[in-house]
Amino acid sequence: MPYAVGLMSGTSLDGVDAALVKIAGCGMNTSVELVEFISIPFSQELKKEIHDSLSVETSNSELICSLNFKLGAIFSDAVIAVCEKAGFMLQDLDYIGSHGQTIYHQPNKTKTLFPSTLQIGEPAVIAYRTKTTVISNFRTMDMAAGGQGAPLVPYTELILYGSSEKARILQNIGGVGNATVLPKNASVKEVQAFDTGPGNMIIDYLCQKFFGVPYDKHGEIAKSGNVNQILLEECMRISFILASPPKTTGRELFGTAFVEKLLLDYPQVSAKDFIATMTMFTAKSIAENYRKFIFPATNIDEVIVGGGGAFNNHLVHLLQHELIGYSRVIRQEDLGFSSEAKEAIAFAILANETINNLPSNVPKATGANQPVILGNITPVPY
Repeated sequence: MPYAVGLMSGTSLDGVDAALVKIAGCGMNTSVELVEFISIPFSQELKKEIHDSLSVETSNSELICSLNFKLGAIFSDAVIAVCEKAGFMLQDLDYIGSHGQTIYHQPNKTKTLFPSTLQIGEPAVIAYRTKTTVISNFRTMDMAAGGQGAPLVPYTELILYGSSEKARILQNIGGVGNATVLPKNASVKEVQAFDTGPGNMIIDYLCQKFFGVPYDKHGEIAKSGNVNQILLEECMRISFILASPPKTTGRELFGTAFVEKLLLDYPQVSAKDFIATMTMFTAKSIAENYRKFIFPATNIDEVIVGGGGAFNNHLVHLLQHELIGYSRVIRQEDLGFSSEAKEAIAFAILANETINNLPSNVPKATGANQPVILGNITPVPY
């Protein structure tokens, strides 16, 4: 029975998650047991480097080139650390699935830009330092097949959460919000998934800017503020929120430039009220996407919230209120799963599919022309 580590570093830029799992089978017959999980926060210096690499104004090829190898070393350290914490011998590890750190994601063609994506965290560095095969670069083959390269986790969610008794939505609230719709007895062809809009990234940025804290713990800051309805309504009119799936987004739309423009346009809104409004924006954008694109066709029994946003009690409460009369809202932990480890586990599963030569994209979710095998394999170098 293979052992694998899944690595995830998301749009929230808070650190790297590493999940050591035991995997049996493949495809829809896959079973997964979480052995150990750790989350290693990025230093402030590294966060700044990543932020600089994301910005058109501050990024350059020298920075990205260096950061690619630096992150490879940091991801390697995470693999070693999660194995040490579990008391698991590194040489017994079969493979590593690494999502990498997204630097830019351009899912649609423009007048000057070709559809493309870039995740860094050099897999050769990881493979060399851990002496383990690495599967990485999961998004590119889906894009080569005409897809948007995202979302990637729906296939793994079907494996882990598909049910013959309940129709479910898996709502991840990381830096970005994304939903996976699993009808009862769903096949891969019936799975729908798309990004709903911002998750935590706007809230986190405002917390760091105004209060010097990395995030709004339990949503207490937002709870103490008031929602500015004019600002909220402007955000809800953003074309991405109104657009039909398939769709995917990231810091290119909802990052620093977006937030700073809102702050300039609404100088009269206090810090607490801004955070309250953006928290409502996250909840309302999720619910609005459900009402427009999911509920008309599918009755949903459960919305299962995961990601860092699952620990924002105020945000979850707002989402529950928005969905009264539609479906109940619960957390991953209510089903015995881990909100923190979910995405890292997903990339261990995707790596398992690649190793077994099985496609693992969901064309209905990404818009790809066909199912394809995802990821590049970097073998043990010696």
